[in-house]
Amino acid sequence: MVVNPETETLYDSDYCLWLEKTVHLLREGRWQELDIPNLVEEIADVGKSQKQALQSNLIILLLHLLKCKYQSQKRTASWLSSIAEHRDHIDIALADSFSLRAYIQEVFDKCYAKARKRAAIETELPLDTFPEQSPFSPEQTLDSGYDKV
Repeated sequence: MVVNPETETLYDSDYCLWLEKTVHLLREGRWQELDIPNLVEEIADVGKSQKQALQSNLIILLLHLLKCKYQSQKRTASWLSSIAEHRDHIDIALADSFSLRAYIQEVFDKCYAKARKRAAIETELPLDTFPEQSPFSPEQTLDSGYDKV
């Protein structure tokens, strides 16, 4: 397969134009002109980015659920809004890629551990205030109707 040197250079100099040209080449079936190494890298990065965004949203969601549960007297509309916002972000990601639902199960405990540490920092409560295992199941965490915090 021949890589077009102009396209390869374009990837480094003008990423948006490279994307446009790559889409054009794909639509026209001009496979031999594609910058395959960079195209493969970009496709792989999209999957990584989706997973990283999902983890980030899950950590923040769990963080605010913990704060609401263990500092209920300080519960604010901002915390509740954050819970709703991050549930929405996760719902959107899952609607676009159902396979990410299994990924949530895979990373849930790791995300909870990070949220637990951040909750201790933000609330200034001892870390052992927050249980080592999540008091919320993954299903409860994602359920917009779940408000037993």
